[in-house]
Amino acid sequence: MDLKEIQNLIKFVANSGVAEVKLEMDDVKITIRTTLEGNVSETTYVQQIPNQPIHHQVVASQQIAPAALIPVPVVENAHYITIKSPIIGTFYRKPSPDKPMFVEVGTTIAKGDVLCVIEAMKLFNEIESEVAGKIVKILVDDMSPVEYDQPLFLVDPS
Repeated sequence: MDLKEIQNLIKFVANSGVAEVKLEMDDVKITIRTTLEGNVSETTYVQQIPNQPIHHQVVASQQIAPAALIPVPVVENAHYITIKSPIIGTFYRKPSPDKPMFVEVGTTIAKGDVLCVIEAMKLFNEIESEVAGKIVKILVDDMSPVEYDQPLFLVDPS
């Protein structure tokens, strides 16, 4: 089991709402404990390598952004289009602190309009709309960390 699979497992457990998960395979044992808020509080990774002693490694204490834990009701938002983050980084609603917001709730947008900026590794990436419509809801707070594929906006295409 590689590190990427373990990180995906941690994210899944944090979003599932369970308190503890133990996974034991042939030579790998993983225990993930979460708090009531869904934050991963402890992850223990144990791997037995043949002819060597068992070693323990705490892989991550990971905080899940509160915006990532807010469920979007499927039934009432079924006709809305969700615009998701294409990268991991920090979400900004303005091009700079002294400039106005790119969009607000109720703003009519066209395909190609800049909706926000996501900073990743000191690079500011403009996120453009792939649909035309009206912004119904902004799902992330300004200057918040975002994950890949995290919902950012709900757009009414009608």
